[in-house]
Amino acid sequence: MNPSASGWITKLLLESNLHTPLKTLTTEAFYTELRNNGFIYGSNVAVFKNYVVNPDFTSEEICKINLIIAFHYIHQTAAVKTNFIDSVIDFYTHINAYKASFFSDLLGGSKNVSTLEKIIHKRVQIDDNIIERSFNYFITNALLFTDVLAYNLFITTHNISEAYFRNFEAAIETTVIKTLNSKVEKSNYDQSLLDLFEQSRRYHDTAKIDYHQALQYISKPMEKYYLLDVACMAAWGDTVIDSREYDFLHTLRADLKLKPSCTAEATKAINIFYETHKNKIALLSSKNVVKTFYNNSSDMVHKLISRNSKRLLKELRESKELMKLLSQSTIRELTQDEQKRVNNQLLDIFKSIPSLAIFMLPGGALLLPLVIKFIPKLLPSAFDDNRVDN
Repeated sequence: MNPSASGWITKLLLESNLHTPLKTLTTEAFYTELRNNGFIYGSNVAVFKNYVVNPDFTSEEICKINLIIAFHYIHQTAAVKTNFIDSVIDFYTHINAYKASFFSDLLGGSKNVSTLEKIIHKRVQIDDNIIERSFNYFITNALLFTDVLAYNLFITTHNISEAYFRNFEAAIETTVIKTLNSKVEKSNYDQSLLDLFEQSRRYHDTAKIDYHQALQYISKPMEKYYLLDVACMAAWGDTVIDSREYDFLHTLRADLKLKPSCTAEATKAINIFYETHKNKIALLSSKNVVKTFYNNSSDMVHKLISRNSKRLLKELRESKELMKLLSQSTIRELTQDEQKRVNNQLLDIFKSIPSLAIFMLPGGALLLPLVIKFIPKLLPSAFDDNRVDN
């Protein structure tokens, strides 16, 4: 089976039927397997239960396989009569109205396995010549499990609201920020990551929520497991989970009403995974994951903006307010309201430039402050003509 060639999903479903039926797995066992394989962490190192064995698979190919298997598990356990392929395409068609998507051109046509393969390819793999490989692993694919969670809701209700995405995003953001703030000592890079989360939100008009509000939006078992693991990833950023972070993780576990052993299992899992696979995962080759993330993100944004500078400049010139705010950002801090306007207008522009579609994927909006930082440096001198001095 070749996940980079047509027909792979059909063959995967046939081969997976030779193994233990997915529907016999408990939710906890299913989720634990995805975590051990790295799908939850955004760094896929093995196929779910070795349903397909091939040492030559790339991480992106493994991620594709694990994503389809995850969808298939949800479909089987829901015991619905809808066709699996049709239901996943219907899901992506439905959420396209809520989540900015760069595979929208594939939706609305015929529903067949080839269409789904193209959607999954675009959803998981991004052009290696444009995006730093380590960035793709950590940001885009670390949040890929949100698709599975949303599909779990869609498959039973045949509907999913924009509020679900808004509330889930806000819950993740609040939890990450609270985890980072629980550190005994925050490094400069911890603070940088914290700033990125605070300044860059996809739904900028959604009011921030506090910790207890966030937990009200987390009700299903897999949502709870995932939120705890996201907190563990944030805590593990400096490769050490200190005492205050452990205290917060214990509190989070209790507030989520998970069994007492879940905290120890989650922290042990992330330590074992990162220590075992640190030589395979580019992002983890550094002692400081947050530092590597921030540096790689800066390089990636610099490359994207420089390669699209001409078209970006043309789009910016047509948005006088955005040009003015970006110019002012070089000499002063923008207010929260100004940042929201800049982010919203930038995302609108990025929709028209395919190479910049990364910023509209889950996690992509975290990099918008870096975009604001690099645009004045990389665009032609004409950009400075609009600069507004105090």
